[in-house]
Amino acid sequence: MNILRWLLSTQLKPSHKQNKNSGFTLIELLVAMLIAFLVITPLLSFMISVLNTDGQEQAKANSEQEIKAALDYITRDLQQAIYIYDATGIACLSGTVDTSTDNTCPNASTTGNQLPSGTDKVPVLVFWKREFSQNVVETRNSSDAVQFKDDTFVYSLVAYYLIQDGSPNWSKAARIARWQIKDGVPNTAARVTVGACEGFPTEKYLPCPDKGFKQFDLSQKGITLQAKMNSWTRGGIYNQDPVVLVDFIDQTTIAQGAPAAICSTDFSQIPVAATTVKTGFYACVDSVSANNRSAAEVYLRGNAQARLIQNDETKVRYAQSKSSYFPSANIKVQGSSFIFTK
Repeated sequence: MNILRWLLSTQLKPSHKQNKNSGFTLIELLVAMLIAFLVITPLLSFMISVLNTDGQEQAKANSEQEIKAALDYITRDLQQAIYIYDATGIACLSGTVDTSTDNTCPNASTTGNQLPSGTDKVPVLVFWKREFSQNVVETRNSSDAVQFKDDTFVYSLVAYYLIQDGSPNWSKAARIARWQIKDGVPNTAARVTVGACEGFPTEKYLPCPDKGFKQFDLSQKGITLQAKMNSWTRGGIYNQDPVVLVDFIDQTTIAQGAPAAICSTDFSQIPVAATTVKTGFYACVDSVSANNRSAAEVYLRGNAQARLIQNDETKVRYAQSKSSYFPSANIKVQGSSFIFTK
């Protein structure tokens, strides 16, 4: 029993002594916290700086990629153009030219816009194109069964807009939207009812033309091709809305410091040069060039800052010192076909 007591006492004494001496004093804890603060704070600042820089570079890269993709899309569209409206032509279609004193828009309406209109919706590119339609012309046998379907081409009117209307669904910068109406395909099959297409009471179409569509008229005599195209009027009320192609387009006007638009000789600037013009998206157009084809120069400038600052338009305007946040691209396109009239 004495031996057991002795063993327990000898083992407990060192353990008790060790526990008594373990732990840190208050001064040691304060020193450790100070050292940790001095080491961790610069590391956190460095990490935050790295994350901010990465976010800025990612915003720039996204804007540049979207600008190039949008320009490629517009280019493919314009390559099918047969006629591109210049600034005068767009003014005619917009109903801003007085036909009583200006003969560039014969027969055009002076009381209404022939194109979709809206707040801060500026038409920049308006053109007719010859569009490929696949498997739309049916050939039937005597039993009225479809034997095969042919491809064809139809005419379409296309308009690109620069829009900045303060919509909460989009950025504080501007955006580009595309609008289109196209013709139907004439079809004489007996099963198609005459007048089945709204606005076309005497023709058979399958598919139908879009609402409001009316083909341009080249039968007028004694006026130029441009005057004929400028006199186009719509066929009714549209039900197609512009579809946004790309957001985060620079919304800065020339008066606010944006670079001025530059066009080649014989090209008409759209929108027309003014200090209130936004040059994030503009075009230069030659409706009828020397080879009787339409040509256009298209300029785009993105706004990566609007991706980072989304609640204040005044803080995301163009400035030369921040030009890296405003990637730009441009291209010159010639229509692949043309229309000719005497």
